[in-house]
Amino acid sequence: MKTCRHLFGALALACGALTAAGAGSALRAADAPPYMNIIVGGAVPSAAETAKQDVLALNTAMFALYADSGKIIAQNIQAQHPIILALFSGSGGRLLLYRPGHPRLEAPSVPEVYQLLKSIGHSTMVLSVLAGPHVDKPTDASWIAPMQAFRAEMQAALDGLSKTSMPADWQPNNIAILKDNIAFMDDSLAKKVITFDALAAFAAKQGPQLKKSIAWAAETQVKHWMGVLAEWKTMLGADWDKTYGASNTIYVARQNNILYSVLAQFFGADAINTRLMLIETVSFTTTPEDMLGSLTRIIADRTVGGLFFGNTAVMDYELMGGDARAAIIADATKRGMTPFLPPLVPFGSKQWPTLITPGPGPATLSQLP
Repeated sequence: MKTCRHLFGALALACGALTAAGAGSALRAADAPPYMNIIVGGAVPSAAETAKQDVLALNTAMFALYADSGKIIAQNIQAQHPIILALFSGSGGRLLLYRPGHPRLEAPSVPEVYQLLKSIGHSTMVLSVLAGPHVDKPTDASWIAPMQAFRAEMQAALDGLSKTSMPADWQPNNIAILKDNIAFMDDSLAKKVITFDALAAFAAKQGPQLKKSIAWAAETQVKHWMGVLAEWKTMLGADWDKTYGASNTIYVARQNNILYSVLAQFFGADAINTRLMLIETVSFTTTPEDMLGSLTRIIADRTVGGLFFGNTAVMDYELMGGDARAAIIADATKRGMTPFLPPLVPFGSKQWPTLITPGPGPATLSQLP
């Protein structure tokens, strides 16, 4: 007991010393060394600023809570529903199948001829990008070295094309494309100037040849993915009707999105925007994890819409969009402007998530001159 009394007495003394030291520190805060100014030298926030930050912190906390709950919800979804992700890639896309109780299944890639056709087509069109900034500038020689290097790569591709897997009946068209690329470069390099007339003549000659290769590439890609999805639909059987599907797109690829359009043939019209989603991204490629995260967020938010507003589809849209629409109409009218807005569509619309309004003008490459 004596030892305990000594111990408690020492703790009490230490505690009192710390309290006194703390009080002294507060009193001597103004005497802190100059190097502390970077930490303690700021103005004390006002009560209004503190109150504002306390409210805004709720929105910041939302993202962490969404992330934590999202992991659980993702597991719940994948335990009950198959999921197909169709991701854009330079090799013609990736199709991934997630099945409850099974490891992820990735489909075979599109036949490599797709990449060969795409590479030759891109090499032709990029010539106009390389040449464009230097057109009709006789004193500009900055393009010469890059074009010479590209010309060497073009020659190597031409020399080896017959050894690739490209079908024999497709080779002549692509050989012609590569030869015409080289001829344009040789002419420009010899003259040390790129004229608009030469560039226009080159593009006009290549256009019809490019159309053929583009059609072959599309045929190759579509045939492959149609076969994969037919096989997966048979494999899933009755579970197909509860399967979710999603494809990614950026602005330039949203119209006639190939992977989404192929998915739609198997999912059917009723699945569009409910079980089949087109998710917009800021780049051509994205990760399966990011796609699953987006899909999880969409599905989870539907429960929020059902709970708060009695409609599971309302959260698929900008929640303030309807009220903002009314506000735009009111404000534009006050300013003497005629409101310009798209027609109202119901929550849960089965419309394609791309442009569907018909109009005049060409809509496919084959309709162009």
